Amino acid sequence: MIRTKQLRHRFVDLIPDDPEPGILYVSMEYATAAHRCCCGCGEEVVTPFNPAQWQMSFDGDAVSLHPSVGNWNLRCRSHYIVSGGRVIEAPTWTKEQVEAGRRRDTNARADYFGARKSAAALPETPAPAAVKTQNGLWRRLKALLNSTFV
Repeated sequence: MIRTKQLRHRFVDLIPDDPEPGILYVSMEYATAAHRCCCGCGEEVVTPFNPAQWQMSFDGDAVSLHPSVGNWNLRCRSHYIVSGGRVIEAPTWTKEQVEAGRRRDTNARADYFGARKSAAALPETPAPAAVKTQNGLWRRLKALLNSTFV
């Protein structure tokens, strides 16, 4: 059951130590957003932006995320859509649907990152300086991403 029906956006450089419920923190510098799970369980949900994961749109008034947010690794297993700042509850997926979605996402990331690596014609951009962390959120995001790509 979704308890948070609206996510107000806040553009930030860094995600705060203790994100407030009902706020979608958007860091354009780090191409990611974070919020407290909309079911009310209090877990932090991180949505990195790239064509193989989530895309964020801002219409000047509210933020939307695509695709839906499926918290299959959380105890709550909540699933919702963020559209124009509104949170719309979506059906829970079966184990088979989750596995198929994970396979699709893994393939999409491999295609996306493989294409980026093979774009030899593009000049190499130096890696950014170490990301400043606040209360380990970026460390947890990095660990999550590393476990996803293993």
